Amino acid sequence: MIGRTLAVAALALVGATNALAALPAATPPQTINRSQPAAAPPRPRPAAFAADLAGRKAIAGPGDWTPMAADRASRGLANAGPDGRQAARWAYALSLIGRGRGQEARAVLSVMQADEPALAVVDSFRLALGAADAQGGNARRALASLQPGATAGAGLAINPEACAWRLWALAKTGEAAAALAEVPCARPALAARTVAARRPFLMAGAAAALAAGRPAPVKAWLAALPDADPGANLMRGKAALALGDAATARLRFARAAREGLPQQRIDAEISTLEMTLAHARATPAMLARIDNLSFVWRGDERERRVLRLSYRSGREQGDVVRALRSGAALVRHAGLSAELPPLLVDVQAMLAASLAPTSRVPLAAAAGLYWEYRDLAPVGAAGDYLASTLADRLEARGLYGRAAELLRHQLLQRTTDIAQGPLSARVARLFILAGNPEAALAAIRATDTNDYPAEMRWDRHRVEAVALYKLGRRAEALAVVQDVPEATAIRSEIHWQDRAWQALVAEAGPRLPAPTRLTSGGEAIVLRQAIALAMLGEEAKLATMRARYLTAFAGSPRQVTFDILTRDIASVDAEALQAAMLAIPDASPAGDIANLFAVPIAAPKLAARPRAA
Repeated sequence: MIGRTLAVAALALVGATNALAALPAATPPQTINRSQPAAAPPRPRPAAFAADLAGRKAIAGPGDWTPMAADRASRGLANAGPDGRQAARWAYALSLIGRGRGQEARAVLSVMQADEPALAVVDSFRLALGAADAQGGNARRALASLQPGATAGAGLAINPEACAWRLWALAKTGEAAAALAEVPCARPALAARTVAARRPFLMAGAAAALAAGRPAPVKAWLAALPDADPGANLMRGKAALALGDAATARLRFARAAREGLPQQRIDAEISTLEMTLAHARATPAMLARIDNLSFVWRGDERERRVLRLSYRSGREQGDVVRALRSGAALVRHAGLSAELPPLLVDVQAMLAASLAPTSRVPLAAAAGLYWEYRDLAPVGAAGDYLASTLADRLEARGLYGRAAELLRHQLLQRTTDIAQGPLSARVARLFILAGNPEAALAAIRATDTNDYPAEMRWDRHRVEAVALYKLGRRAEALAVVQDVPEATAIRSEIHWQDRAWQALVAEAGPRLPAPTRLTSGGEAIVLRQAIALAMLGEEAKLATMRARYLTAFAGSPRQVTFDILTRDIASVDAEALQAAMLAIPDASPAGDIANLFAVPIAAPKLAARPRAA
């Protein structure tokens, strides 16, 4: 922090010094116009430095990053005029890199490049940028500067110092083979460093050797580091494990877990678990430790390793919840890595198996699993079948709301064009059965923009009419079915539900079934009409209906009901009337949407019919 403050202050001091130098020796008194702010003097541009730097001896080893005292650096920056400003900045940046303060060096180099973009093609400048970014921990940005190109940076391909930093960056970005290929070129630069300064490169080389499947050279890579070095012990343990020496691996991991930094202790514990679970099933204590690790450490490859342990343990022990939770997290954070395709296939297969009717997972839990991991469900026909089958099971158990929510996700997220027609009608039906007509209407309206075939459009209108009716929007419900073939039956059902007797007689009267052998639905229509006429006191029309249908009801279970409803009211007692009302069949002229209208309706009390004079 002190160095960064010094850098910013020094740069500001350079600007102030140059501004003072630009003033004349004596300035005569002037009248100040306070209404106009004084214009700032133009900042002198530094002289070109790129050509000078390109002609200098290339940076080839650690000795070229020359540290200097902080007071000397500040004086150099403060005293530099426009002609020497870039050179002073360059010397300061080299000093910062030499002292391991790459982030501050990066800031200075960025200012230099902003003033002189041509510096970006000078090998030494690119090397300094790469080294500064590497010290700051930004491996990808470092690699971008250090890679030799066709038009710039060609000399970096054989520069030992550039090769050393490139080795580090390639190892950090997972390009193990490429990192090891840099070793011959980087060797002189590495040998010129002290053991402490060489450590990051040795650790990177050892990591690259492990990642490349070459554990044998790891011992040589780390030979110069102290035996008690926790990070080196982690590497040594992993190499020993890869070579089949479990005892040495366990010892090295134990030492790293006891002596290392927090991330090293976590890594050592994960490595020990990985080694143990490679040959044994997880115990409850191990599973508890895995769960604890997943909470205390988030991010980077360590978390992914813990998730892999949890996923494998869940698979081995048949713990679907654990396996899906861990597998889903791995899939969601795997990016485009090679691990993703097989992992996704495995997770999808496990999800499908847990939702199958033959699964031991309880239905409510299966629905929860699907909802939690619906983004991982198979796409296309397989995913549609999975959701539809689960919705069928939920509907069969009367869990209409959960079935509707499940299919609504399919409707709005996975289905397009006219395929939304039948699915939207089904979703709306389920929401109505769940007592949520608002959601039913929303599902229909959200999919209104498609051009559906007539049959699909009529089916949607039928359900939409029920939703509107349930919401108290009766007039809209009657209007929405005007072009549906069975509009009369649906409107009759609405009138019946509303006890709108006059409207029911007017709607259904002209379309009563023929007085032949009646179906259950036909009997229901006739009996409803008889009740409506009775409620209106239409004695004459009721007598006509009796004469027309008495023979048709002969032998029917509803014969007595028809007789009671159409006979002279004076001869009917209350108990007989109540029994007659309960005997009306459930069949409705509304067909397959009749159950959506099925709300408890009290048996209407028959009005006293006027006696004939």
